[in-house]
Amino acid sequence: MPAVTVDNILALPRIAEPAPDATARPVLSVTTAPKGYEGEGFPVRRAFAGVDLKYLDPFIHMDQMGEVNYAPGEPKGTPWHPHRGFETVTYMIDGTMEHQDSNGGGGVISGGDTQWMTAGGGILHIEAPPEQLVMTGGLFHGVQLWVNLPRDNKMAAPRYQDITGHKVALLSSPDGGALVRVIAGEVDGHHGPGSTYTPISLVHATIAPGASLTLPWNPEFNALAYVLAGDGLVGAERRPVRSGQMTVFGRGDTITIAAADTQDSRTESLEVFVLGGKPIREPVAMAGPFVMNTKAEVIQAFEDFQAGRLGSVPAAHETLT
Repeated sequence: MPAVTVDNILALPRIAEPAPDATARPVLSVTTAPKGYEGEGFPVRRAFAGVDLKYLDPFIHMDQMGEVNYAPGEPKGTPWHPHRGFETVTYMIDGTMEHQDSNGGGGVISGGDTQWMTAGGGILHIEAPPEQLVMTGGLFHGVQLWVNLPRDNKMAAPRYQDITGHKVALLSSPDGGALVRVIAGEVDGHHGPGSTYTPISLVHATIAPGASLTLPWNPEFNALAYVLAGDGLVGAERRPVRSGQMTVFGRGDTITIAAADTQDSRTESLEVFVLGGKPIREPVAMAGPFVMNTKAEVIQAFEDFQAGRLGSVPAAHETLT
């Protein structure tokens, strides 16, 4: 699980120790993500399944894609499809994915890269493994997150952000036991490169066996931590968690996550995707690829798509390299 790594973690800026009066966030729940399939048949885990919706706002949906080691000819993606009313964030850990959309956005993302697409008022897009990966097979692992847009931004102009791995902010825990990648938002005064309509923070942390990480977290944000790989402990309660499990934290100032002293033979460290945001607190009407505020708006989105008003597949799209 490479994502973004460093040769000398102790050379990175270090996250400050929590203030003496900081309140640790308690663990409210730990749920296990069920397995399923998406698109043309690639395996996913539904990270938000079983989590009370009130703890997810402003997030709508999250899949862990893989981890799967494809044989030649097996890699799969998604066909062209529409979106309106939210943003899709695809973070690749292992493997490669190509993106194209009807707004002209597109790119290739690989380990540590993020593609951030604002669907806004409407867009068509496709995500697929490159031809070379289809031919050779290989490891594929990532996360796709849907971030809701506030009512005033639902119909914003579509946009695409290509966030390569070298752009993320890299931090270290005070003792050097954890590498923290800030993809969006802010952690301890360090900002990630992702530009967001909704105030959120996204972090991928790698925690060495036996080490612990305490992240300062905006008190106005909710807080979630999904285990991508490995075994660990969450909160001051040191509640056990394992790969494929989501932790919901309560209110407070800090999040604490620790790696178990020993990991399995496939996992060197605990890998955790940490996310949180300021709740939008608006009605959500969701059907398929559309996330709006009312049922009537969802119906209108379907009608607009069928009428071709969400864009058209470009006849000659920019060549991806």
